[in-house]
This record gives sequence, structure tokens and C-alpha cells, in this order.
Amino acid sequence: MDTEYLKTYAQSADDNTLAHGLPLTEQQKQLIAMVDEVGPTWSQRAFKHDRDASFPIDNWNDLRRMGFLGLCVPQRLGGMGADYRTYMLVASRIGYYCGSTANTFNMHNANALWTADMVDQLDLNEDQRASHELNRQHHYTKMLAGQIYAQPFSEGSSAAAGKAPFGTLARKVDGGWVLTGRKIFASLSGSANYYGVLCTEDLPNASMRHTLFVAVPATAPGLSIEGDWDPLGMRGTVSRTLILKDVFVDDLAPMMPPGIYAQAASRYPHMFMTLTPTYMGIAQAAFDFAVAYLRADVPGVGVKRRMYPTKQIAIAQMYVKLQQAWSLFHRTTSEYRCDPSRSERMRALACQHTVMETSAEICSDAVKVCGGQAMLKTYPLERMFRDSRCGALMLPWTTEICLDRLGQGLLYQAGESD
Repeated sequence: MDTEYLKTYAQSADDNTLAHGLPLTEQQKQLIAMVDEVGPTWSQRAFKHDRDASFPIDNWNDLRRMGFLGLCVPQRLGGMGADYRTYMLVASRIGYYCGSTANTFNMHNANALWTADMVDQLDLNEDQRASHELNRQHHYTKMLAGQIYAQPFSEGSSAAAGKAPFGTLARKVDGGWVLTGRKIFASLSGSANYYGVLCTEDLPNASMRHTLFVAVPATAPGLSIEGDWDPLGMRGTVSRTLILKDVFVDDLAPMMPPGIYAQAASRYPHMFMTLTPTYMGIAQAAFDFAVAYLRADVPGVGVKRRMYPTKQIAIAQMYVKLQQAWSLFHRTTSEYRCDPSRSERMRALACQHTVMETSAEICSDAVKVCGGQAMLKTYPLERMFRDSRCGALMLPWTTEICLDRLGQGLLYQAGESD
């Protein structure tokens, strides 16, 4: 399908980045413009990657050429130095064009975002800071050279939700670590050069405080990928199962010093929101498609439908939902900091839930207002509809988990129990 119409309708995303008096910085304008330059091509490619459940490596080649594999690497270490809010804006624009590219892009960039300025604000001793500086420079150099980092998280247990230690174990040996375990929904499987694996130190009575964050080379002996990938949506993420059987990694592999991940998870809850912009972008794209479709601005649509009151009301209702989600998104992404207040923590959970649910609602509304022809696979809307359904399931903050933690957090003060 010809997606040139996106060059006009993408401007509405510019309008939404100005919410709450938060204008774009020059860096943010430049980065978003770079995405807009290649975005329509990504939208065209998305049809094939969705049909074949194939990884969008061609889009990643564009990201590599653009320097985006170092987007969140600090400038002093050779990267672009994008901060949290900048990343969230850029990722939402990528999601506007291709959800699978945005989702996998998150997996790569979280490895840099989590290990840069965020760790510098945590409580580390001098030895930990020295080892972390050495290790992250090692990994950032690889990212800047075009190496792709994934971030396998899920294990099919409550570990990814922060309720139990990870079942994947890391045993300390001379010169490094030996990892054994299994990760499901390992996005970029088969395409990543490194997998940022969350695991637990193999110690007696180990708890979540003993979580390790370790980069495992894709070529490491003992690492294998199993299973098929034929899901409802986000088909281009190719999130198969990662098996680790006595996989050795050296002492440069840890992305954080032992024990620091648990501190980061506690003091930087917004770190778990980095999948949110993918679905904010999809929601905007579905709305823009619906407007273009009703105006007959979409190639192949020869009949205008904008004059019908039922269509006008439906578009108005979609717009209201979209603006509510954008407003909460902008406020929440501006509140990223170490040790946020209780209300900021609650708002982050509310934002995650709102965006994931609103994205699915807007895509569903778009299908209804456009009608049967728009469901054909020659148009992107039915893919957006399926992709949007996956947001509510994304760990560690599924929409169910968000509501559970919101309910507890709103009714109980710290330290209270019944």
C-alpha cells in the first residue's frame, strides 16, 4: 500500500508533543525528523514482516545508519545522549510507523537507558562504580559499532512481575559467570548480537535482591533458540524462547554490578514504562488513518464518508480518548527521576494502564468507524488492531498488575498492613 499520506498526517503527532507546555528541544525535533524521513518506508515494509512474522532487519539497518543504536548512550561515551523523555518521544514516533520496530527498539535501548545516568544516581561503592564504568563502556562500544542488544525478561512465572526471584541462575566462577535457565518471549531472538538477561545469583536463600543483569553473546556455547513464532500481533518482534545451558560469560558481561538492579527497580519505577510509547504511537496512527480514510485521503479509497454525523461523532470520541492518553503520557514522562513521590509512582501505573487500554480502544473504534473495507490486509488498520491488543500483556507492568498495584498503593501508606 502507498503510505505517502502519512507524511501529512504525521504532523498531528508533532502537535501532541507540545502538550502541557513541554515544547520539543532541538535534539528532539531533529531525532523525530530523522524517524519521519524513513517512517513511511517502514510502514510499507510492515505488511511483509507482519505476514511472514519476520524480524524487520531492514528497518534496523536504517536505525544503525542513523546512529540510533547509540541513542541512549551518553554523549561523553560517544552516543547521542538521549534522556528518558527524549527516548519516549522518539519511540512513540517509531511506533507510529511500525509497532514491531518500536517494540524491539525498546529492548535494545533499555539496555543503555537503564545503565547510564540512572545507575549513576544509585548508591554504589567506589569498586562498584569503577567496575560499572568499565563494563558499560565495553557494551556501549559494541552498540555504537552497530551491535544489537535484546532484553529477555519473561520466564512464565511471577519473576518478571517482581514477585519472585528469576529462575534463570548465574553461578560465579573464575573469570566470569555460568548461566542456566529459560526465557520466553525473547524478542529479537535470532537477530540480536547480545541478550541482556535478568537472572538470580546462585546462592543459598537467594532473593530478588540478588538479581543480575548480564549481556550474553548470541554466539556463546550453550545458548539456543527454540519454538515457533506465530502470534496474534507484534509478529515482527520474533519473540521465541531462549535456552541457556551452562553458558559462560566473562566478568565484563554484567550490565550492572551485582545487587544494583533491585535498587534500580525500587527507586526508578518509570524504567518499566519504556514499552508505553510504542502503543501511544499505534493509537495515534490508528486515529490518523481513520481521519484520512473518512476524508478519502488514503490511496484506494475513492468515497468520502466524513459528512455523516455518526462518523463525526465517532471521530470526536476517539480524539477525546487520544488527548487524554497523550496528556497523561506527557505528564508522566516528565516525572522520571530517582525516588519519585508516591503520587508520581501511582501516576506512572495509571499512565501505563491508560495508554495500553486506550490504544486498543482507539484501534477498535477505528475499525468500526471506517467499516469493512478497512479490515482488508491491504490497509494497516487491521494490523494496528492486532498489535494494540498485545500492550495489555506486556510485563513487567501488565494492565492487571497496574490495577493491582494502584489499588494497594492508593489504599495503603508505606508500612501499613491489615
